[in-house]
Amino acid sequence: MGVLYVALTHYPVLNRTGDRIASAITNLDLHDLARTCRTYGVPACYVVTPLKDQQALAGKLMSHWIEGVGGEILPDRKEALKLLKVVESLSAAIEDLVRRDGLPPVIWATSAKAEHKGLAHRQARQQFEKEERSFLLILGTGWGLAPEVFDIVDAVLEPIAGVNGYNHLPVRSAASILMDRLLGRPI
Repeated sequence: MGVLYVALTHYPVLNRTGDRIASAITNLDLHDLARTCRTYGVPACYVVTPLKDQQALAGKLMSHWIEGVGGEILPDRKEALKLLKVVESLSAAIEDLVRRDGLPPVIWATSAKAEHKGLAHRQARQQFEKEERSFLLILGTGWGLAPEVFDIVDAVLEPIAGVNGYNHLPVRSAASILMDRLLGRPI
């Protein structure tokens, strides 16, 4: 069985008009992603941003919950927030995984766009269960990952389908659904 890692990507992503941007880190995303990763046994969640002020913000939030009073009040939250690793690029996250495992990870991107037909979640889970290596699940913020990200991935996972054609889940909700489909108990 593989080991799943997650990259919460703030750059390169798109804004609503399709421009390449670096999106802002949010407190809710960090907390919820860390807690979801902890719940599903994901050993690390990379928070990807090249912006120094955003790196500092993430560091301040993490410090409060890991070293500060937040960790004393909620020790479970402390353990979850320890899973976050702030890196300046996706390549830095990939390099870290190569250092950990000696092999490049299998890289999966996510997208809500129908143009990315993608790898079915069931097939992704089967691949994950067969291969003894790292997998990196790249989640985009803003209005999705920039096109160049799709050039470095091994597969794009199929979009999460809703019931009425509307498909713009918060990244933390999509992450929870995907981790459950890839790592949760089969139903």
